[in-house]
Amino acid sequence: MIATIDRNIHLFNRDDLVPLLTASAERHRHLCPRQVLGIRMGLFGLRQLGLLDENETLFDNPKKRLLTIMETDGCGADGVAVATNCHVGRRTLRVVDFGKMAATFVDTLTERAIRVAPGVESRELAPDYAPNARSRWHAYLEAYQVMPNELLLTWRSVQLITPVREIISRAGVRALCDVCGEEIINEREVMRNGRILCRACAGESYYHSL
Repeated sequence: MIATIDRNIHLFNRDDLVPLLTASAERHRHLCPRQVLGIRMGLFGLRQLGLLDENETLFDNPKKRLLTIMETDGCGADGVAVATNCHVGRRTLRVVDFGKMAATFVDTLTERAIRVAPGVESRELAPDYAPNARSRWHAYLEAYQVMPNELLLTWRSVQLITPVREIISRAGVRALCDVCGEEIINEREVMRNGRILCRACAGESYYHSL
């Protein structure tokens, strides 16, 4: 589903963002446009999944119901984390680095998933929503806080290739690699010719030993 442009749509209420903007800025000692985008994406994803009603600002995600998959790291990911309370340490935030400012939000209870990204025209429209900004960067920073969702973001329903239950795995499951002997958790081992291998020993390593 791609939003169509309607310049008569009401502005987003920036007051709803203030606690989240403050929390995100504290992580970086400043606030940048991608943090704002991340926060807006996170809130939008929660509302589309029915996990945040129109009167709420913060989502505590106490039972890890929401899983977020970011397509890049950096400032935008922190904005999403602040809005959704999904974090790497809680195993509710994953980064699949496609170099895109996009995120997929998954309700692990229903397995419904939506992918949210900035609209292709959001940059071009930003100066219209911050005409007095002192630079284009500041125009993005200000405009992303008030632009209507319909103009700022696009979204569509998606289905994960890897089932949610495999991504989350089971607590306490461990295995030892038959080559390097290191422990493997979260069912990430690979079986080759009857042997248990970690992904590095199975040829999927991201590094070379020196």
